[in-house]
Amino acid sequence: MSTQRRRASDSPKAAYLFPGQGTQYVGMGKQLSEQSAVAREVFQQVDEALGIPLSQVMFEGPQEELTKTINAQPAIMAVSLACLKTMAETLGPDDAPRPSFVAGHSLGEYTALVAANVVGISDAVRLVRERGRLMQQASEMRIGGMVAVLGLDELTLEEVCRETGATISNVNADDQVVIAGDRVALARAMDLAALRGAKRLIRLQVSGAFHTPLMQSAADGMADVLGSVEFQDPQIPVVANCTGHPLKTADAIKEELVHQISGCVQWQRSVLYMTGAGVTDFYEIGPGRVLTAMMKRINADARVTGMSDRSLLAAQVMAL
Repeated sequence: MSTQRRRASDSPKAAYLFPGQGTQYVGMGKQLSEQSAVAREVFQQVDEALGIPLSQVMFEGPQEELTKTINAQPAIMAVSLACLKTMAETLGPDDAPRPSFVAGHSLGEYTALVAANVVGISDAVRLVRERGRLMQQASEMRIGGMVAVLGLDELTLEEVCRETGATISNVNADDQVVIAGDRVALARAMDLAALRGAKRLIRLQVSGAFHTPLMQSAADGMADVLGSVEFQDPQIPVVANCTGHPLKTADAIKEELVHQISGCVQWQRSVLYMTGAGVTDFYEIGPGRVLTAMMKRINADARVTGMSDRSLLAAQVMAL
């Protein structure tokens, strides 16, 4: 490696970020699997752990099958972990960024746990598929959706939700907040948000009102599931979705995973905690660039490098 290239491990402080549901697309990970042995091993391990050919759904679709929560969640995790392993192999131990923190957006929190050696890939992907099944089941009981609102602050949207019965489910940035609820409440909230001056309303590619009280049955079910899996204390602090503060014990992590299914994802708070702790370099690891866009809204000065399957294949990793 050229001595002229900045070594990622020389960064003052770095953090790994892992994306959540909605970043899936048919074909994700396919070329990475063809060109990276470590990525291929991840996909094989995931298929074996689940006992189904999930990678085939990821690589070939159909889209409606991949979008189902029960498939989308483990699929995104699989691609994120394949990217993580490929990045580490490509850069090598001397140049791979060494994170002071890891964090994941919603589903991505489980991927962060693998990166922090809290749980192994096989257990994590089984947990995520069960989480997806429980959330899908809850969504079918109470049909709902999620909408990203751009251009309105959290306080204004709290008022909108109080008037309509919707719920704030994600605070991603000052001007990007996600609301969720059943169909009627969400439709009313969208109309009222538009009247209050929202610049844009974007329906998310999810099948339910995640991170709201409508997911309480899924949270209850997940508490039982988590009790059957042994967790280790994290080797890297995991910044929690619900509080924006680091989790340092296995028990605290399990509590967080239950609460975040029906509780609000405080992503902005999580990022501000990490920047406040001195993190300057962030690495979004997984499909898409959603977290990179959020980061620019939260802190325009932060350095963010995308490590998606596409960027790794394009050899952008070599420009670090």
